[in-house]
Order: sequence, then C-alpha cells, then structure tokens
Amino acid sequence: MALSGWVCVVTGASRGIGRGIALQLSEAGATVYITGRQMKTLQQTAAEVNERGGQCLPVICDSTKDEDVKGLFERVQREQNGRLDILVNNAYSGVQAIFDNMENNFWEIEPTIWDDTNNTGLRGHYFCCVYAARLMVAQGKGLIVTISSMGGLRYLFNVPYGVGKAACDRLAADTAVELKSRGVVSVSLWPGAVQTELVSQHIIEKEKPPGFDQKLKDVYITGETTELSGKCIVELAKDKNLMSLTGKVLLTCDLVRRYGLRDVDGRRVVDYTSLKFLLSQSPYMSWLSIITPSFIRVPRCIFSLAISKF
Repeated sequence: MALSGWVCVVTGASRGIGRGIALQLSEAGATVYITGRQMKTLQQTAAEVNERGGQCLPVICDSTKDEDVKGLFERVQREQNGRLDILVNNAYSGVQAIFDNMENNFWEIEPTIWDDTNNTGLRGHYFCCVYAARLMVAQGKGLIVTISSMGGLRYLFNVPYGVGKAACDRLAADTAVELKSRGVVSVSLWPGAVQTELVSQHIIEKEKPPGFDQKLKDVYITGETTELSGKCIVELAKDKNLMSLTGKVLLTCDLVRRYGLRDVDGRRVVDYTSLKFLLSQSPYMSWLSIITPSFIRVPRCIFSLAISKF
C-alpha cells in the first residue's frame, strides 16, 4: 500500500490502459477518481477495484466538454481538501476511427477524423493539466503523466494520430519547464504494444487485420497487458529521484528495467529499444536478430536523429 492516502485522477478509465492504471494505483492504496462517458463501464472498473480492496470513484466526464473537466477537478478539490497527487491523461476517443480507416490516406478520409483523434486525446489533456496543476502547485508537489506513443516519433496509423502524439510529448515537456520550480513533475509515457480490448478484437483475433502485416500483428500478440503502465506509474510515484525525469519521454520497457518489473501475468516485457527486437522487424535483417544479444540497446539519440527535421 505504498500510495496509501494519495489522491489520483485517471481519465478514460472505462477500459484499456486507463482501466489497468486505475487498478494498479488503487491496489497500491490510492483513492482513484476514474472518468469516462458511460457510468455502466465505469462501474465495471470500480467493481474490480473494490474486489481488490481498493477505493475508486467513478465520474462521468467527457474530456471534450470544458464544463465536465472543470467540474471534475472542482469535485476533487472539494472532497479531498485540495489534495491531488497524480493525474494520468489517458482519455482517447480515436481508436475506432483508426481501425475504420487503416487502409486510407489522409485526403481520402473526412477531416473530422482530426476531432475524433485529438479533441479528447490532446485538447482534453491540456485542460486537465491546467486544473490539476492549480491543485498541485498549491501543495508544492504532484505528478502528471500523459499517455503517448511511438507515433510521436515516427509515422504510425495516420496523420492526425502522429501529430496528436507528438503534441502530447511537447505538452509534457513544456509544462515540465514551468512546473519544475513548483515541485511538480510532468512526463510522457509510451507504452509498447498493448493488448487492449479493441486491439484484441481488431488485430489479435483476426486472421488478416486490415492494414496490418503479420510482423506487426505478432508484436501485439506478445504485447503488454493493460496493467503494466499502471505498475510503472506506481513505481514512478515512489521514485526518490523523480524530478530528474521531469519533461522526459519514458518508455514502459525502460521503466521495467529501471525498477526490475515484470508484467502482471509474470511475462518478461519486450524491450522495443533492443537491437535484437529492431532487427527482427526488418524483412532483410531479421536473421541477424537470432545471433544478436538482447542486452544491446539503441541509444535514444539515434531514434531522434533518424527523424531529424534539420
């Protein structure tokens, strides 16, 4: 119960990664406010939290509605005497739109896919950061985690997705600049391939998912559970040197190594930065992965240089 007495907000916790994070934070002793658009699915998450002995408070909150977001943090302030220790920006409404348009170019899709992808998962994150920061700055401490992905570094799925994820990384980095002197940490977290409910439905269970080759499907088959990100955030919250990480992009596979973790089902977590894994994804060099040691990792600066704009 390392986070006993802590107060957390996890947006988009009805299912998927958000649900997994809520389960892990509550299991660690925190009181967790979970948000979503439907009370029925929120109550299902809350019921599982309660079964594990945790404390969870479901709140109807549409992250595209400004008054909903403002009301959420006003409620936290009122009920918890102004205390808020962790905000996890996870709400996202673009998954179905991604799967529906996997084989289309951006000019072939209605431009409203931008709103489906980024109104909840970027604009909503900014609003949450503002209201959470007001509480955290007042108490002189706090942790904001924005869920992003490799799509912020390289093309993945579609144009609005990549633009939104790159912006999420900048949101974490730039808020960290202004929050650091106030004792508040802001980071971007990149989970690996995660076996969410929708991923299982659209990728893993289908023989030939539209827009996915077999190698990418295999990555998801061996992917992370929805609770691994939650385990990583719990460890981050306990880290005595957490401020040294503020403003950074953190990968779950790196945090697994940093804190000596395994996934909740006992499996080792795939290291997406290992040379062995990267070689295995190349159609011409995959044979080299067989003889490459798994401990050799590609420096982060190489990833940045590979997509350098200059």
